[in-house]
Amino acid sequence: ERREDAMTAAAALLLALCITTSANAATVFSVGDGDTIRVSEGSSRLTIRLACIDAPETSQRPWGGRSRGLLKQLTPVGSEVTLRVQTTDRYGRTVAELLNHRGNVNQLMVEAGQAFAYRRYLRQCDSQRYLQLESEAKRQGTGIWSVGPSGITRPWDYRRGRRNSASSARSSRKSVS
Repeated sequence: ERREDAMTAAAALLLALCITTSANAATVFSVGDGDTIRVSEGSSRLTIRLACIDAPETSQRPWGGRSRGLLKQLTPVGSEVTLRVQTTDRYGRTVAELLNHRGNVNQLMVEAGQAFAYRRYLRQCDSQRYLQLESEAKRQGTGIWSVGPSGITRPWDYRRGRRNSASSARSSRKSVS
């Protein structure tokens, strides 16, 4: 069964590489966190936000560091990736799925329990596959799921909590003045 899965994954990657133009080939020059890398594509330097996933924030210790560590392992500096570009986000980052000799890097992050399937942005993705990979990582208690079946605080909830506490702190400072 694993061999069939590997063959299916290899066939899907080969098909994706055939569909993707070589103009989307890029070289990794840094990894920011578990869902952001910087690449050079020709003479351009781009910040890539990995599509379809949301990885723990760096300050979500130890999970953010572990997620970043896996992404660095999967996409080492100097390695080649193919970008399956979806859009540009509000911060000007290119949102893309990354493909390399290991497969779909975004899916590998979810499969390893180092990122969540980002339900809010799964429309342009193989949502069924991402959710299946997340469910399997959860079932196995891998990575972010090792703390229990509910996993860690979702990065989107963590960010919202930080924004809310920061605005509360600003409001209380203003009322003291």
